[in-house]
Amino acid sequence: MKLTLKIWRQNGPEEKGEMVDYQVSDISEDMSFLEMIDVLNEGIIDGSIDDKGNYGPVAFDHDCREGICGMCSMYINGEAHGPGRGVTTCQLHMREFNDGETIYIEPWRSKAFPIVKDLVTDRSSFDRIMQAGGYVSVNTSGNTQDGNAIPIPKENADWAFDAATCIGCGACVASCKNSSAMLFVSAKVTQLSLLPQGDVERNRRVKNMVKQMDEEGFGNCTNTGACEVECPKGISLKNIARMNQEYLKASFTTE
Repeated sequence: MKLTLKIWRQNGPEEKGEMVDYQVSDISEDMSFLEMIDVLNEGIIDGSIDDKGNYGPVAFDHDCREGICGMCSMYINGEAHGPGRGVTTCQLHMREFNDGETIYIEPWRSKAFPIVKDLVTDRSSFDRIMQAGGYVSVNTSGNTQDGNAIPIPKENADWAFDAATCIGCGACVASCKNSSAMLFVSAKVTQLSLLPQGDVERNRRVKNMVKQMDEEGFGNCTNTGACEVECPKGISLKNIARMNQEYLKASFTTE
């Protein structure tokens, strides 16, 4: 396959960015999207691909390349993680594209996800939201009850498990017209509050995490639903409704 890549290049947070064109060839349809970017970078390094603007290799985030870590955050042809459904960028294969196609590749666009370089964004705002309340306090002194021995309604266990599949990639934020992080936050709130181990901080958790989310500059939810569509793990909008219920209840309690 021969492809034209239009990639956002930006040397640093304070630098001016631009879309730069690259031509790549001999791309196998069996390659993953990140492997295709690897081929591009190898060509830039060895000089076989024209490095317009002398930017050097394209900077992008990646780690496991198995759809688990959530690092491979790219906006491809106007969609978070590209045209596939239920997949991250590293799980997207070049068979989804046509020979001769032009592909637009950009970083996440959100005030709360500032660009570090090229396609790399700073998503530490998610970490600070988790630090605000995404934890469980367990007394480890003495004989602690085995978690597997605590009866949990199957519906709660299934819902908590589904919410726990969120990998914090930020596709929900990138897809939302308001750059809302409510799908991510609601998944974490749901995951912990439905289980007895997380019940202790239940009220404090939702208030602190929502407060931190607002302080980070994320927008609010207007129920467009783009976040659920683009989420590689299919996190449901029902979690947002549940978080709103949790927040309302917590607002009438004092701790």
